[in-house]
This record gives sequence, structure tokens and C-alpha cells, in this order.
Amino acid sequence: MLPLLIAEQIRQADAYTIAHEPISSVDLMERASKAFVGWFINHFPDKKQAISFYCGTGNNGGDGLAIARILHQHQYKELTVRIVRFSDKTSADFDINLERLKQIDIPVSEINKGDDLPDENSSIIIDALLGSGLNKPLTGDYERLVKHINALNKTVVAVDVPTGLFCDGEIQPDTIAIEADLVITFQQPRINFLLPESAPYIHCWEAVNIGIDEKYVQSLNSVYQFMEEKDIKAWLKPRKRFSNKGTYGHALLIAGQAKTMGAALLSSSAAVHAGAGLTTVCVPESGLIALNSYLPEIMAIVRKENKLPEIEWDKFSSIAIGPGLGKDEDAFKLLSALIKNYKKPIVIDADALNLLAEHPELLKKLPEGSVLTPHMKEFDRLFGEHKNWWQRLQTGIEQSKKLNIYIVLKNDYTITLSPEGQAYFNSSGNAAMASGGMGDVLTGIIAALLAQKYTALQACLIGIYIHGKAGDELALPNRLNVALPGKLIVQLPATMAKLMA
Repeated sequence: MLPLLIAEQIRQADAYTIAHEPISSVDLMERASKAFVGWFINHFPDKKQAISFYCGTGNNGGDGLAIARILHQHQYKELTVRIVRFSDKTSADFDINLERLKQIDIPVSEINKGDDLPDENSSIIIDALLGSGLNKPLTGDYERLVKHINALNKTVVAVDVPTGLFCDGEIQPDTIAIEADLVITFQQPRINFLLPESAPYIHCWEAVNIGIDEKYVQSLNSVYQFMEEKDIKAWLKPRKRFSNKGTYGHALLIAGQAKTMGAALLSSSAAVHAGAGLTTVCVPESGLIALNSYLPEIMAIVRKENKLPEIEWDKFSSIAIGPGLGKDEDAFKLLSALIKNYKKPIVIDADALNLLAEHPELLKKLPEGSVLTPHMKEFDRLFGEHKNWWQRLQTGIEQSKKLNIYIVLKNDYTITLSPEGQAYFNSSGNAAMASGGMGDVLTGIIAALLAQKYTALQACLIGIYIHGKAGDELALPNRLNVALPGKLIVQLPATMAKLMA
């Protein structure tokens, strides 16, 4: 796993590397700048493009000056540097890199307080104004300059962090920040890159390794972690000879109504394809024909109106409830009976989450290690309104510890919040998966993994990753604008096999 650091920890890791590698701070800056250039030249190979650098007078500006010099060494000749002197202060490494830049033929100009802002003829702008050092919203000349750059309609590449955007903490709706087409950041993504409020400011990002001491970074025990494919490969267990359907558990899905059988079919089919040895779905009698014709491998428990079905709770290795279930009295009785009678972790999604929100006393009775899988609105119904995703992140960490459960908070980088107070960001998936029914599929996958005796944490992290990875393998090579949940389900066994190969 890749630790995600808050701004203060980033500074500590830089300082530790400088002291213990040892390496001078200006040489570490040089290494970071070379890593930036290595990625930049592979994706902007046209050396005739005009590039303008907007450099502040701190270390982010020093990065920008070093990057300009190194690009010049790579035969990029249409370079212009604009030094933004809105402060009398300069960092020592900025001063060193300014002297180095003066030794080569790159035009350098200055923008001072109150100056008219220059016209811009370059097609690419490099933002090296402030970086990760920002601790308050932009005002005055910085605000004016950032608005000017955003209005130029140029390709903008930010060094480390777009100017005006915090690495972590709350992003306000009226935040003024550079709107970057690309951010090339150092060592690991910043936490806010992975939250939806960053979308207006970051079209895409790339993290480049600059050799920060990894053992020290691990020793910081960050609350925030970024899941990588190698983590999933280490956990996934291939099927062995002489195993049988009983080896891989029996999953029960309680889902669907007459008009929402699709959710029951998708979630139970996902459980089958994700490897549950046996899968049963508890559905209304009216859905039985649809179930049998859709996937005969799935067994059924039939629900009749105004009557609880007889369920031998203990025979099931895992149980999930909610997709398409509705919120009527029968659904509430089923949820209550499940929580009362089943002592293993339960996966709770969709309508069952909304029932929990309406009956919060049930939250406190959930078996330890249970898994809630809310999207943003369901999360707020459960735990109160939030103004932004950073607030949701903190609430999720607190509630997971308090209730001793896992919360899978769905977004582009779906976050698993654990009873140990950790927040794990997922790295797979794509926008083509923004389609109705994808959440039902994820519920079935997690239930299947629990049935196969993965821990609750592993079931969440593996389930989310293979869900997204199957979506990547389905959508990206085929250039699909929309990936349908049913197609993704069929992709799952192949995705898992590749990861276990």
C-alpha cells in the first residue's frame, strides 16, 4: 500500500530524506525536477511547442526554474520564464536555481504586485507558483493571476499541486485555484486529488518517484492509504485441486421486489461470478421466473407478501441485503430479523441502508465487521448532512471506529473506512462504470468474498479493486463510453484469474 501523507508529513519526509540519505535540499529538488521532466517529455514530445513557466519565489518556483533548465537541455527551445514576485521573500533553493537559469538562453521576466498581467502566446503553461506550501485561500494579486491564467484557455501543467488547492483538508465551493489539465506530483498523490471536489482543478494527475525515504514514510503510520494492484495479488487465493463448492462458501442475497428484480439478479449473479461456491437469493415470488431464466445456477428462497420467509440463517457463510429491496414493512422486518439472528458480518446496501437511516437503533446492533456500502447521499442520510467530502471522510473514520464496522464510501476512488481508523483509497475503475446497477454488482462481489473466508477488510478492498479492474478491462481497451454491469459481471472471472496468475 502507498501511504498518503498530509502536508506536514510531506515536509517531514522531505526533511528526513535530506538529513539521512544524505542529500542537499537543492539536489533533492533537482532529482524531483528530473522526474517531472522524464514524464513530461514522454507526453509532450513536440519540442517546438512554446511553454511558459509561472514561478513563485519559494521552493515550488525553484522546481519550475529547474524544470525549465532541464527541458532546455532536452532541446526544448521555445521556453519563457515569468517570475512572480508578490513577496519579497525567496527560498535558498529558488535563488540557486535562478542563478543556474541565468547561465542559459531562456527569456526571464518578472510580474510584480499590481502589474498588468501579460498576454500569453505559449500553448502550454507550467504552474510553479505555490505548490503544497499553501495554508490559506488565495487573495489579492495571486487570486487575480490565477483567474487570468484560467481564462487563457491554454494547456496547464501544475508542478506538484495546482496553485490555490490544498493538499488535504476542506475544499470550499468558492475555491480559487489553477485549473490544471495535468498535475505531475511528487512521490504520491495528495489526499485531496482523490476527492470529488478536486475535479474542477485536476483533469488528471501522475505521481513520479523522487526517492523519498520509503521506510520513514511507512513509519509515519498514515491514516490514509492508496491500494495498489500488488496488494490485491498478495491476498487473492487461487482455487486448489480437490476443493469443491463447499470450500467456497454459501452466499445469501436478500434483494429485489416485483419492479426491481434487476438489482437482485445483478447482485446474485456477481456473487456467482466472483466465486461463491453456492449462491441463494431471497426474492419475491413474482421474480422466480426471471431468476430461473437469467441464471439457473442461483438458488432461491421465495418471499410472500406480509409473511417473513423461513431462513436458516446459520447455514450461510455470508449474507448481503438491500439491492432493490424497497423500504416497506416487510423489508424492515427482514432487516431486523437478519440483524437479530445472524452473528457474522453483514453486507448492507441500497434500500437496507435507507432503512438503517430511518431506524438508527439498528446501527448499534450490527454484527462487528459488517460492511455498509453507501454512495454520498446514502452516507449523509445515515450520518447527517456534510458540506464536503473531507467532512465525510472524517465522519466515516469516526463512525467505523465507533460502530466497529467497515464503510465503503463510493466515488471515483472508493474509500474503505475501517474500525482501526484507516481510510483506504481504491486505484481501479473508470467513468464508463457510472451506470445504474454497478453498486448492486459490488455488493454481490463483497458477499462472495466473505463467503470464501476472506476477512471483512480483504473482502472490501479486493472486491472494490476487482470490480474496478474488470471495468477497466472491459471499457478501456474497447473505448467504451458506458460499461454495463451485466457485461462487467461476465468479465470478473477472467480479471481475477489474471491477478492470480
